[in-house]
Amino acid sequence: MRITNLFPQTFPKTLLASSLLLICGVAFAHEGHTDTSPQQLSEQNNDMSEMDHSKMNHDDMQSMDHSKMMHQTVPTVSNEDVNKAENSIQPMHSVNMDHSQHQHAQTQDDQTEHSQTKHSQTKKMAENHQGHDHRTEHGAQVYAVTTLDNKWLVNEDGEGALKSEFETRIGTDENKIFIKAHLDKHESHDAEYDVKALYSRMISDFWDAQIGARYRVEKVELDQHRKDTEEKVDSVIGLHGMAPYFFETDAYFYAGEDKYAGFSLETERDLLLTQKLIVKPYLDLDIVFSDDSKYAKKSGLSNVTAGLETRYEISKKVMPYLDIAYEYSKGNDATAWQMESDSEKGWLYGAGIRFKF
Repeated sequence: MRITNLFPQTFPKTLLASSLLLICGVAFAHEGHTDTSPQQLSEQNNDMSEMDHSKMNHDDMQSMDHSKMMHQTVPTVSNEDVNKAENSIQPMHSVNMDHSQHQHAQTQDDQTEHSQTKHSQTKKMAENHQGHDHRTEHGAQVYAVTTLDNKWLVNEDGEGALKSEFETRIGTDENKIFIKAHLDKHESHDAEYDVKALYSRMISDFWDAQIGARYRVEKVELDQHRKDTEEKVDSVIGLHGMAPYFFETDAYFYAGEDKYAGFSLETERDLLLTQKLIVKPYLDLDIVFSDDSKYAKKSGLSNVTAGLETRYEISKKVMPYLDIAYEYSKGNDATAWQMESDSEKGWLYGAGIRFKF
């Protein structure tokens, strides 16, 4: 194979060297945005401009066959293009570089995985929530409390009376059934009692609204040889709860037969002397608005009792106590079946015991 020598022996070495230098300079200028700064390009251009091309031997250039040479088009790079390229590239060592972008893709993957895990946990919690009976955790558990109270009181004349109270409640914090019973038995007299059955509904944090019925039995002695019994049924509506300053309160309105309308109030508060020794002031009153029955009581403040009870709690189930009170009773109204009676008032004192279970 014959290799044609494109560069004759007479081609000046100086011209060849200059051409190679020019080509290399242009090539470096093309890559100047990474390796060569604009200042270096300016210095190279200045060196080329200072070269004296008149001293170079251009005679052999005329005999050169340029058609056989391989020409490669070299793009011209201006200083303005170089400056734009430098401005568009930030140095890796710049302190202003936002390194948070390096982990952007990884952060998205982590967020996606975390979201899927959280969704799975939320779904599992929702399934457990639906299958769990939350009523027992929000006041819906059913409980029952019963209180039995018996005391013996003596008046200033030495006459004694047994007073008993029974109360039981069953239900939840929101809905309960109350059964209340009161019994009064004076010496040498028949017992009088009343029973209330009430539905109780919580209407606030400290109050229940109650509605129900009351059955009451009263024994009436007309004279030494005649006695009578009066039985009545009244409708009841009222409130049960905690009044300000921690007074436990029961307030009821009554409406019944023979145009009977009345009101009763019971309120009390515990004052702790020690953890077991407790003083309790209390107030009970009855008001009659109207009564057209055969053995009617006088209208107005019919009966009121204000007392002070001091108890010692052997346990929360057994509580003996001492009681002292002042009582006022207005008496009976005059009707066709009974004579009017005078009001009575006086001090009462005694002792009792309370059971709670």
